[in-house]
Amino acid sequence: MSALPKRVLLAAPRGYCAGVDRAVEAVELALEQHGAPVYVRKQIVHNRHVVETLEERGAIFVDETDEVPPGALVVFSAHGVSPAVHAQAAARELRTIDATCPLVTKVHHEAKRFAREDYDILLVGHHGHEEVEGTAGEAPEHIQLVETAEDVANVTVRDPEKVIWLSQTTLSVDETMQTVHALRERFPALQNPPSDDICYATQNRQVAVKAMAAQCDLVLVVGSTNSSNSVRLVEVALQAGAGASYLIDYAREIDATWLDGVRTVGVTSGASVPEVLVRGVLDRLAEDGFGSVEEITTAEETLTFSLPRELRPSRASR
Repeated sequence: MSALPKRVLLAAPRGYCAGVDRAVEAVELALEQHGAPVYVRKQIVHNRHVVETLEERGAIFVDETDEVPPGALVVFSAHGVSPAVHAQAAARELRTIDATCPLVTKVHHEAKRFAREDYDILLVGHHGHEEVEGTAGEAPEHIQLVETAEDVANVTVRDPEKVIWLSQTTLSVDETMQTVHALRERFPALQNPPSDDICYATQNRQVAVKAMAAQCDLVLVVGSTNSSNSVRLVEVALQAGAGASYLIDYAREIDATWLDGVRTVGVTSGASVPEVLVRGVLDRLAEDGFGSVEEITTAEETLTFSLPRELRPSRASR
C-alpha cells in the first residue's frame, strides 16, 4: 500500500485583522507625513517582523513616554493605553496618534461605564499584557484581574449583586468561558459584557484551527512569542486534536525533525502576522514535498476600520 500523500491544510481566516492593519498603516503614514523619527510606545503590534521593518523605515520603539523627546510625535500601539499614559504624553507636550484598536477602545468604554455605575469589574486577561494594563488603568479602583479559573477563589467583591466581567480581546474563547463559568458559580448574579469582548478575529482564527486540527499531524502557527492570540492558536490546535503544534516567526525556524513521519501539516497565523511570512512557510514546506495546499475556510472577513483621526485627510485637502 502506498504512503498517504503529503499535504498542507491552510486555515482561513488567518493573519492580519482590521485593528492590526490600521495600526501598522498608522505608523507608515506618520512616517510619510511627518518624516523620521516617529516614536511608538511599545510594539505597535506583537510581531517581530513588522516591528523590525518599521524600525528600518525610521520608527523608534520605546517602552514609556518619558523616553520620547518633549514635543516629538508618538504613536500609541494597537493594544491601547491608560489615561495615565495620555496624561504623561500631554505633560511632555507630545504630539500623539492613537492607533488603539477600536475593539479595545470598546472595552475601555465598558470599563469606564461600569466603574461610573460603581460595579466591581472582573477583567479576564493576562497579567503584564499591554492591553490589560490599559483597560485596568481606566478604573483601577474598580477592576480586578482574573487570569484563570484557579484564581476565582481569591476574588473578593463588595456587592455580589453588582459584578460584571470584561476580557482582554485576544484570549482563548474556551478558556475564557471556563473562567467565567467558575466566576458565575461564586457570583451567580455576575453580568456579561454588553457585547462580546473577545474580538471577531481572535474567535475566527481559533474556529478555523479547530476545523482542521484533528486532521493534522502537525500545526505550524506563524506568530511571535509575545503575541497573545498567536500563542492561543497553538493551545487551541493541541486541544482540538493536532498531533503537535509549534509557534514560529519565520520559515527558517522549522525543525526538520518536526516533519518526520508527518503527512498533514496545518498552517495558520496570528492576527498581527503579514501574509508574506505564511508564504515563506508554504515555500519551505514545498521543499519537503508538501506541495499540495488546501485552504480550509470557516469565515469571510470584510471588516475595516478608518484611520486614527490625526491621520485622516483634512476636509480642506479633500
